[in-house]
Amino acid sequence: MSGDRESTSFGALRGQLQEAAAAFADGPDALEGILLGLVDDVDRAVREPLEIFPVCHHSPASAVAMARRLRAKQPKVVYLELCEDMAPLLTELRNCRLPVAVQAFAGDVDGFPKEWAPLSVVAPVTEASAEYQAIAYALDTPGVELVLVDRSSDHVFQWDGRDEQPQEEAGPPREAEAALHGEAVGVEIGDLRPRFAELEEHLLRHGRVRHWSEWWHQYVEVPLGDSDHDTYRQVMFLIGSLFRRLAPGEGSRLRVDEDRERFMWTRIREHLAASGADPADCLYVCGAFHAASRVAEFGVRGHSGAFTISPRTATAWQYGLIPSSHAAIEAQFGLAAGSVSIAATEWAKSLKRTRVRPYVLEGQAGKRKSAARKAAAVPAPPAGAAADRLSGFLRRPPVLDALDEAELLGWSVDIVRAARRSGYLASTADAVAVFETSILLAGMRDRAKPTPYDFQDAAVTCIEKDVVPGRRDVRRLVEIMMGGDRIGQVGYESLPPLARDVHDRLEPLGLRLQQRGVRRALLDMVSRPELRACSDVLWMLRRLMPHGAARPIMGERRLGERSVQESWDLALGTHQRALIELGYEGVSIEQVLEQRLRRAAYGPGATAATVLAAVEDATLYLGSRRLADELGTHALKVLAAERGVDGAPEVLRRVRALLAYYRTSEPVLPSWIESFVKSGYAHYCTLLPTAFGDEDATVGQVAAMLGFLFGMEGLALSLGCDRTQLELAVGQSHPEDPSKTALLWAAQVQLGTLSRGELRSRCDALLANPLVVPAYPRYLSGFVHALEPVPGLADVVVEAVSNAFGRLPDAVLLPWLPLLVTTLRSSAAELAPLLIREAGRIFPGRLAALDAWVPPWRTPPVAPDARRTGPGGRAPRGAALLPAHPATCDAVAELLGCTPEWTDAGRPGDPGGSGGGSGVALLTAHPAACDTLAGLLGCDEGWDSGGGCGSPARGAVLTAGHPAAAAAWEAVLARA
Repeated sequence: MSGDRESTSFGALRGQLQEAAAAFADGPDALEGILLGLVDDVDRAVREPLEIFPVCHHSPASAVAMARRLRAKQPKVVYLELCEDMAPLLTELRNCRLPVAVQAFAGDVDGFPKEWAPLSVVAPVTEASAEYQAIAYALDTPGVELVLVDRSSDHVFQWDGRDEQPQEEAGPPREAEAALHGEAVGVEIGDLRPRFAELEEHLLRHGRVRHWSEWWHQYVEVPLGDSDHDTYRQVMFLIGSLFRRLAPGEGSRLRVDEDRERFMWTRIREHLAASGADPADCLYVCGAFHAASRVAEFGVRGHSGAFTISPRTATAWQYGLIPSSHAAIEAQFGLAAGSVSIAATEWAKSLKRTRVRPYVLEGQAGKRKSAARKAAAVPAPPAGAAADRLSGFLRRPPVLDALDEAELLGWSVDIVRAARRSGYLASTADAVAVFETSILLAGMRDRAKPTPYDFQDAAVTCIEKDVVPGRRDVRRLVEIMMGGDRIGQVGYESLPPLARDVHDRLEPLGLRLQQRGVRRALLDMVSRPELRACSDVLWMLRRLMPHGAARPIMGERRLGERSVQESWDLALGTHQRALIELGYEGVSIEQVLEQRLRRAAYGPGATAATVLAAVEDATLYLGSRRLADELGTHALKVLAAERGVDGAPEVLRRVRALLAYYRTSEPVLPSWIESFVKSGYAHYCTLLPTAFGDEDATVGQVAAMLGFLFGMEGLALSLGCDRTQLELAVGQSHPEDPSKTALLWAAQVQLGTLSRGELRSRCDALLANPLVVPAYPRYLSGFVHALEPVPGLADVVVEAVSNAFGRLPDAVLLPWLPLLVTTLRSSAAELAPLLIREAGRIFPGRLAALDAWVPPWRTPPVAPDARRTGPGGRAPRGAALLPAHPATCDAVAELLGCTPEWTDAGRPGDPGGSGGGSGVALLTAHPAACDTLAGLLGCDEGWDSGGGCGSPARGAVLTAGHPAAAAAWEAVLARA
């Protein structure tokens, strides 16, 4: 650095700073080294043969100075601090409406940790930025070469220190406009902000401002707005050097910054050597923080060979343009809300004041044809050492702008009008108050002219007061009034093939889907069959894109169901970023959906339930039997490898839906689903005893296992499974949890090892035991879950609940009731409707009938003699119906395929005619029927000694005791 200090350009400034250091520090110390080091950095950057143009991110002053310098110098090569692999995309900016962001995206990583995926890097571009001026000049000026010299997107993550930095806590949710960049890493072009917290706090406190954006606007933007080129450069060099020297420590961030500077200067020297360009005809545009660099590679004559650029990883990067917004830029780079909008307003005002003609890309959406080529070049100043402009700038008192009353008055009127539209009771008096308060706040902050930030504070004070009755607060209204959150848009020509294909396939809807906002689409597939293809696209977009991009209002798509009319709310323009990022994954949405389904099915965390969900989506959205069979076969392997039962409810639901679909739409079941049912039957039988005893397995999961076993039992047994395996599994289950115990009882009832009477007795015993009563709701929860595998137990569950309410005293029932309700609601909410329907069937429908109503389970059993005889001891009326209505018997005989006519031996049922004798003969000829009939009629007499069932004497006794039944039996056998 000693050679730099021999320059006489800043000799006077060095002397003044040495005197200041001695006065403040009572002698030479570290302060002198810092102050003199700042001048050395400025001197070194100014004397560099390759002109360095320092900029600040989205600074109107930098953009105006850049446009002015480009017209004056007309460089032949422009080196720009931007990722070198993004160069091919810059020509696509002319098809977009700014602001947009250049994006590099990688969905699959190779060489980085898997948990980092997907990787995304964005570089936002706005109109009020020096970078855009340089890009527009270089792309539209013949003979000018634009070279991007910053690290590639791959190196951004190679040098990423996220493993060394503590994880940041999740902040409050951002608005949709602020989340346009997603989780992408922002490339900071010209980031200028103190990294020394105490320094920033000191500047904000003494500058009487609230945040850094306001300080920069007041003390840098305004003074540099009308300054000459040399003054602008030297001031920006000084600020960059100050922030760099006061950066705390030698942390990872500073190390990455220095590597970026080495990378850029290495690329610049390589290009100069390869092209033979004269450094005097080149311009290097970079952030002021990097312009005052102290690395050994600095300058065209810097040291080479010490820094080696590492090769890129095998990660495949894809590039495109995504829409951006002022709010997204502010959120990503930590700027104050509204600062980018205010900068855009200041940019427009500066163009009018300075009469500088900016560079605009030819064909830019919403812009007039650029006059850049027609403008005459202003001769650049002769090369040589620049004079010291810092001394005069630092000693010059701040320029006090005159109060522009017309502008301030217009702001006051506009904010009152906007406040009234948002529900505030604002009036003309509030406009006057905002006007006067803005002037008062500016005076308190040593400003002659109120800034937009002063006006914003005044509006909040005078209009918002204590409450916010409107949709937006006043601070947000001021931001909108100052320019709003301008949102960019990527043109159709710059969209990836997938996005263009989506817009082409949705063209029959006749909607302008590229515009922001919600569009309502009505699809009548009956009158317009061509809209079915649009419906397929919309359902796939709903599956792939974020919520709200494609939202169905009317219509649904399920397995085996297709709506003939649909209504959609579409916001593809609002979610353009998500649609563009789909284009990075494939060339069509069908390809992207298939890739995602495969990724979900074959991922390391895939379960049988997720694979079945992929099978259902493949059938539902793609209609691909090939993919469904492939994924279904894979589901068998995943199910066989599972050792838990967490996914049992989802597996049961998916398999039921797929079985119902294939049974109604296919002639035979696919082989994979038959194998899945067979394997699942054996798999869940094996896991059942463990699940009953496992504390981590919930009663709902065990019930789902039993639902699979009982529901698929018929198909499984037909495929060769053994029911004994299920019986053994249930017999080996010994749960301790009350809910699982009740579930086991229900399974035993279904298997026939436990009768309903025994189950009722066990429930009564639970209610009779005071020690078990507090746990009775958990038993009921198990019974309710048992309705999944054994829905026929609904009447038993209703009986169990009713007995609890009828038998328990109020002292026990009232504290117990909330537990019952919460248990049923949390554990079996989806099964409660079945229980309610059963209760509605059993209980009386009217309140008046409730007093005399007797529950079915309390009705005394009917005696056998009462069933055999009617009132007065007469034979049942049913026995007389058959001979009284022979036509009915003929109809039943015809259904059974019987053709013989009535016999001539007498009418059936005539006890005194030959029919009785015929009945005796029939009973004698069919002894097995005699035994069965005797059992049905409740005959328990012993056979006489004269013979067996075929004995005529026995037949005579039986028919004589039951003449009507004998006649009916004779008629049926005669017809058969």
